[in-house]
Amino acid sequence: MSTTDVELLKTASRNEKAAPEILQFQAQLVKRAREQIQLMEDTMEEFEQSGMDPLTVSLYQMDLDRAQFLLRSYLRIRLQKLLCIDDIEKHLEETVLSKLPDNYQSARRQSIISEEDDMVPEPQLDTFVACKSSNTFVSLRLVDSERPLEMERHDASFVLYKVIKENIGVDIDLV
Repeated sequence: MSTTDVELLKTASRNEKAAPEILQFQAQLVKRAREQIQLMEDTMEEFEQSGMDPLTVSLYQMDLDRAQFLLRSYLRIRLQKLLCIDDIEKHLEETVLSKLPDNYQSARRQSIISEEDDMVPEPQLDTFVACKSSNTFVSLRLVDSERPLEMERHDASFVLYKVIKENIGVDIDLV
């Protein structure tokens, strides 16, 4: 994989892990990573069949393993966020909700007559996260402050997630 895609995948993984909500899926990055991994696997097969030096093959294999690890890590973090909701709902249904009257057996609604999913937890956007600036200069408007937070490249700060939510992956990376 190219160094830039490796860094982008590391950053996407780190951002996803630190964010209290599911971030925008990096479809193009994942597609490029999959294509590059496939190309690396094909190259490895050619090297092994041609009888190339085992040390060289080993180095290519390590690079392939690293690329696969990074991609799996990013996808695993996203999947854990998605499955966590389903696991909690399944657990509630098996242990509590099945023992309640029919009108109250939904994990998403307070009662069957509710029109909205009023029991679905919202992400904690008022939580503080550690972040760093990825651009030369970033100015963020803080919620209860007269002056903006100004950050130069690689400056780190603790900020409310909802303040930087729109800038993640663009101007700001979570750490």
